[in-house]
Order: sequence, then structure tokens, then C-alpha cells
Amino acid sequence: VPFARYLAMNKIANMKRYHVAKVYRRDNPATTRGRYREFYQCDFDIAGQFDPMIPDAECLKIVHEILSDLQLGDFLIKVNDRRILNGVFAVCGIPESKFITTCSTVDKLDKMPWEEVRSEMVGEKGLSPEAADHIGEYVQLHGGLDLIERLLQDPKLSQNKLAKEGLGDMKLLFEYLTLFGITGKISFDLSLARGLDYYTGVIFEAVLLQQENDHVEESVSVGSVAGGGRYDGLVGMFDPKGRKVPCVGVSIGIERIFSILEQRVKASGEKVRTTETQVLVATPQKHLLAARLKLISELWDAGIKAEMLYKKDPKLLKQLQYCEDMGIPLAAIVGEQELTDGVVKLRDVATREEVRM
Repeated sequence: VPFARYLAMNKIANMKRYHVAKVYRRDNPATTRGRYREFYQCDFDIAGQFDPMIPDAECLKIVHEILSDLQLGDFLIKVNDRRILNGVFAVCGIPESKFITTCSTVDKLDKMPWEEVRSEMVGEKGLSPEAADHIGEYVQLHGGLDLIERLLQDPKLSQNKLAKEGLGDMKLLFEYLTLFGITGKISFDLSLARGLDYYTGVIFEAVLLQQENDHVEESVSVGSVAGGGRYDGLVGMFDPKGRKVPCVGVSIGIERIFSILEQRVKASGEKVRTTETQVLVATPQKHLLAARLKLISELWDAGIKAEMLYKKDPKLLKQLQYCEDMGIPLAAIVGEQELTDGVVKLRDVATREEVRM
């Protein structure tokens, strides 16, 4: 929303950007699952009038690249289109006034079984049992190009203008994703609804998958880590003259990803390095600060990430302990004997092996 407002206020019709900032959530999220009221998010958006599905495919490629590089485990990017969903509701006999509320109920299918979703549709949203069953036949489907082809031949959906448009674009999107080589991680999922009602076309959500053989997985299953879609009407809402700027974007949940990584590290007992320092320059005797400063300067000039304790005469044990605490792998020790011989003693902190060089 802030991005759409910015485009409208500055009369910008074409822009591609990424942005990391704080955002706020209206509901009361489960903080134990990495969901917070106030959190950092990374947004990537492409605004402008372009040919169908090319920017949308790039957004999905970016999500795939980020989640692959972070090595968070197996993931799946679900995609759908609001036009297809609205077409499904229409052919199932749902009045247009109930599209948004029905949509928010369908969106719960990733957390609740179909029976509970169906009973909410009938009991709370006032849909007929027949209409709910009809919706269920569609929203429990997921697949790839083959499913899109099948739905394009569906006698009812193919007669609905919105659904036909959405399926045509979805087919095109999958063709581009095939060229990007990422369809193995993409699923066309008719249950994906995304609660925000400003989405007008393609919608997507990336989820981490449970891994049965991973004993840590239970404690770190935080579900969705990225989501987004196309919002072609949002800029027009903020523009005084109602000028529309088509947009598509994706949000990466940075804090949710951190939550997963932190819990995994905690469960594995693995020590996390908080510094990139490669070597600590150390001295075993007093009055050798000048030697340390001279050596560290040479290392810095050579592009080596080096550090030393800010004390004139630190004890060697304290310096080596600092290496262990900070995860610094090497210590370059320069003492009186090393100075006399014109060498440096390089110590592997983990194995305690030393080599003079």
C-alpha cells in the first residue's frame, strides 16, 4: 500500500524496486511461530504496463532464487489467480457480494481440513451445502500445466469470462516458468486465496515443507515465508484522477526466515559465527603491541579480515579464548622468538596445530 501511494503521489507509471523496512500487522499473530505485529519485510515490485505474465514470472523466479540460496529446506511456491477463484465462485452459484468472505474462508484450507472449511461456509457464511460441495470440487485441486489444460476444457469454467482469462494467463505463466527451469517447485493450487482483497490477478505464496526425517522440523514449521501477487487497481485508489498503474510484487518475510534459522541452529547445537574475522593477531609476552599493530596492518592491507584485542598486554590464554568464543578459526602469534626468527606462528584454534611461517 505505501508503494502504491508513492507511485500515485509522484505520478510514476514505471518502476522496478526492492525495499527492506518495518511493516505492521493488524491481527494478533502467533509470535511463537515467527509471526509478529511489527516486523521487517523485504518487498520487490514491478510497476508499469507490460506484456502479460513476464514481470509476474520474474517475481516467482526471485522467490525461488532467494529460498534456494538460503537453504531453508524443501519449499513449494503455490500460485493461483483471483480471476480463476472468482470464476469458480460464480459457476458454483455464489453471489458476487459473498466472493470476498468466501475467499477468506477458502484461504484457511492450508490450516484446516476441508470439512471444517465447508462447515464455516455453510454455518457462518450462509452458503448452501450444494454450493459449498461444488466449490470443494475445485479448491482441492492442485497441479501444473496439465491441470490448467483440464480446467480450460471444463464445461462450466470455460464459459466464465474471468476464469477463462485467468487460466489463459496461468498457462502463459507456466510456460515462462518452464523456461526459467523452476516449475519443479511451483504448484498451481486452487485453494490459495490470500486474504487481501486488493489482488486482481495472479497470487502466490511460498511455504516450507515438512521433512519427516528432520527431527528439528516440528519446532520450526512456520509455514509461509513469502507471498505476493498482482494488484492492478491499488495505485488508482490513491491517484486523484484515478489513473491506474498495473503492479506485481512479492514480500519476503525476513523475520520469519530468521526465526527458522535461529531455531534450527539452537536445536542442532551448532555454533554460529558472529564475525567474519579470519585471523586474530596475538602476542604471548608483554610489550609487543607494536609488533601486533605492524602485523595487523600488513594483513589488512592484503585484504585479510584480521582483528586484535584492544589491550596493551593481553594474556595469550585470553586471546585464544576470544578466538574460541567468536569462532575465529586462526590465531597469528608473534612473540619475541618469532620476531628474532622473522616468522609468525599460525595456530589452528580448533585443532591447536601450529605452523611457523
